[in-house]
Amino acid sequence: MGTAPDSLPGMTATGHRPVHNLDTTTDGHPDAARSEDDPERRELMALHAERASLEQRLARAGQERLYLDEPGAGAAQAEEAALLAELDRIMTRIRAAEYRSQPGARTW
Repeated sequence: MGTAPDSLPGMTATGHRPVHNLDTTTDGHPDAARSEDDPERRELMALHAERASLEQRLARAGQERLYLDEPGAGAAQAEEAALLAELDRIMTRIRAAEYRSQPGARTW
């Protein structure tokens, strides 16, 4: 290429890109992360916790459906269908909560 590393934009004299400090705070920034005391933030975190729990139960039901004998597999398949419907409901609520948290979001 013929270009010295220190002459490239964003490169240090040693030819490396600078490492960003990932521990920086967003205090004072308009898009700063909201406090854990914020009820909307707590609601969103609770929904994500419920989603994670449902996903674990769904994975277990899928494994049971695949590896259990017929009576157990049928029950696991019914549980899997119910869990998928519940997961869809939770994901819809998560998307709605995330939308409401955006600046300028409309309330219907």
